[in-house]
Parts: sequence; structure tokens; C-alpha cells
Amino acid sequence: MFRGSIVALITPMHPDGEVDDISLRRLVECHVAAGTTALVAVGTTGESATLDATEHCHVIRRTVEFAAGRIPVIAGTGANSTREAIDLTRCAKDAGAVAALLVTPYYNKPTQEGLYLHHRAIAEAVDIPQILYNVPGRTACDMQPETVARLASIANIIGIKEATGDLTRVTRLRHLCGADFLLYSGDDATGCEFMLLGGDGVISVTANLAPQQMQAMCVAALTGDRERAHALNQPLDALHHDLFVQSNPIPVKWAAAELGLCGTGIRLPLTWLSAEHEARVLAALTQAQLR
Repeated sequence: MFRGSIVALITPMHPDGEVDDISLRRLVECHVAAGTTALVAVGTTGESATLDATEHCHVIRRTVEFAAGRIPVIAGTGANSTREAIDLTRCAKDAGAVAALLVTPYYNKPTQEGLYLHHRAIAEAVDIPQILYNVPGRTACDMQPETVARLASIANIIGIKEATGDLTRVTRLRHLCGADFLLYSGDDATGCEFMLLGGDGVISVTANLAPQQMQAMCVAALTGDRERAHALNQPLDALHHDLFVQSNPIPVKWAAAELGLCGTGIRLPLTWLSAEHEARVLAALTQAQLR
């Protein structure tokens, strides 16, 4: 369905933490103009953990409205409660999202069987294409490739965002899940190599700031042009790393504000970027020729 640079879209906010619909519209327009493959609304980078259910659905609906069919919208609908994830996924379908992205349940550390039953229940409850999301560094829960393969046999589970940074998983997942199962990197630092090894794209934090550059790099990698992909990725390498000097999305929201893309709002318990890291993120923006 979607191959290339998929942005893990920030949720712009006013200084008081309320969602900023005007800036959200502007961000969507930027990605339409840049040729970004798809938008992920209300994922980790979109501060899903601090938006209540009403706000979560509002941001999905608004993103779909602003996209107006010009760019696909994938909605982050994962939760550590299966019932809540089903409710959010229904909301995404009703809002017009083309797919849902479902993070593995966090904090409660389910077994592999629990992960299988959780995702199967959501897939059976809501008829919308679903993408698994494995990010054990945040969830303390690592979905193993064999569990992914079991879930890949369910018709509307179409792919996975694999954010371990472990490139050996690309070949393993492809072997277990087949050629049609979509494999997305959730780690910008290894995303280029992930695609050169057979992945289908990157769900990217960096793309919030450098959408055209990320899409061009992804196109090169997906066509197997290793030399060009590496050349396009090199100026972005500092961003891939330095947007994580503090917890995502702290650095990317600060950088987006510096570039005039949004205001300075962020939700507690996240805080604005510490002054000691500002020069490093600015240098990464300069290296990427964004300022």
C-alpha cells in the first residue's frame, strides 16, 4: 500500500498544550507539497500517550480532513488495553484513515501469546488495514518475528513498523512473513540500510523537518541505488541521531518551532528541549541544509 517516507507527524500545540489545528493544517500541506508517501497521525511522535480519547480522535479526524484525499493518513491507535485499542481503531476507521498503526501494549508486558491474541482481537473487531508497531525500547515488550508471522496470516494485518534498529530482523521477517507483508523501519538511523535490505519504507521522525530529502533518499533505497541512497542520507545522519538527545518528540518539536513550522507547545510530562542540547540540534539542522 505505502512505500517510501512516511512521516510520524508531530501534534502541534499552543503554549498551553492545547492542540493547534491551524499549524496541523500547515504541516499537512507541507507534506503534500513535499511528496511524502503517507502521514501517521497520533503516533509516539504525535504524543498519543498524553492526548485523551476525545483529543486523539479529533487529531485523526482533522488530519484526514486537511489531507483531503491527497495523501493517505494512517492513525496511531495502539493502547495497552485491548478494548481501548479497539475503540481508537474504530474511531480511525470512522474518521476516514486508510490504516491503523498499533503499538505493542506497553507497561503490562504481555506474553507472545498475549500479543497475538491482542492484535487478532483488534483485527477481527475493526475491518481496516492494520500495521503492527514493535518498539521495545519504549514498551518493554518485544514482539518476536515468529509472533509477527502468526499475525501476518490475518488478512487485514498488512505490515509492521520494526523499531528495534536490529537490521537482522529485516531478512528474518521477510522470510517468515512473505513478500507482500510490508516492513517499515521505525529507526531513522538505520532506515536507509533497512530499505536496502528489502524493507518498504521508514516511518520517520526526521521527515517532520526534511520531508523532501527523506522521500528522495527512500526512493533511491527502494530502487536499490545504494550509492545515491547513502549520499542523500549522509546530510540527514546527524538529525537521525540528534533528534533523540532527549525523549522523542522533545527535540523534533523544538526544531520544528525553530524552523517556523509550529509553536512551542508540548504536553507534560514532556518538557521543552534543555538549553544544553540546543546547539547540537541546530548543528544537525545546518548539516541537513535546513537553516
